[in-house]
Amino acid sequence: MYQIAICDDETEELDKTEQMLIGYGKKYPETKFMIQRFESADELLDMISSNNYIPELILMDIYMPGKIGIEAAGELQEMGNRARIIFLTTSKEHALAAFGVKASQYLVKPVSEKILFPVLDSLLEEIEEERKRYLLLRIEGRIQRIAVNEIEYCEAQGKTQYLHLADGRKYLLRITMAKIYEKLSRYREFVRVGIAYIVNLEHIDSLNAQDICFGTGKKIYLPRGAYKTLKEQYFRYYCEEN
Repeated sequence: MYQIAICDDETEELDKTEQMLIGYGKKYPETKFMIQRFESADELLDMISSNNYIPELILMDIYMPGKIGIEAAGELQEMGNRARIIFLTTSKEHALAAFGVKASQYLVKPVSEKILFPVLDSLLEEIEEERKRYLLLRIEGRIQRIAVNEIEYCEAQGKTQYLHLADGRKYLLRITMAKIYEKLSRYREFVRVGIAYIVNLEHIDSLNAQDICFGTGKKIYLPRGAYKTLKEQYFRYYCEEN
């Protein structure tokens, strides 16, 4: 299921864009959309910032009353939103600025299925590949997307679980270690270490019978009897990689 936002101040344009997306879904029935309509950039930004809404693709008009699409795209970047943006506009005037805010495409109206569908093919393929390397987690009351390669290790302290990222961030998670491992076990680099840790082998700088040192300088102490298995997993992982 893909979350797609369409944003335009003209109802007729919203209808046209939505119908093209529905047509794409009929052509590729295995592709499922959840389409959300917005009549202004402010409405879209408010929804994203306050309601745990994370669109993966945004089709947005540039010329709208109030905040124009270019400004909205800049604010989305500042919010950390990584949605692909397709600008739909009646003019090429803002084309250069559009790519300055990392727009994926800039299409001049009227947009037809012939023009839009190949763009959707490419962007949805990108999103699908990216999904394979991200987790959606509820953190501090918000749904956040965490890049798998940024996860250094997960730690259980009693009934509380923490996610440690390579940039120093630490998040409290409201799910069990078993659930966390269920999400991470599809990635070869994650292994269980005792009952208290899930570690990312990619971030290990060194290990011995007492502890693991990560590339960031952080250190965790190994539970009794964990070293032998971890050492075998570590060497097997890198041998298979090479």
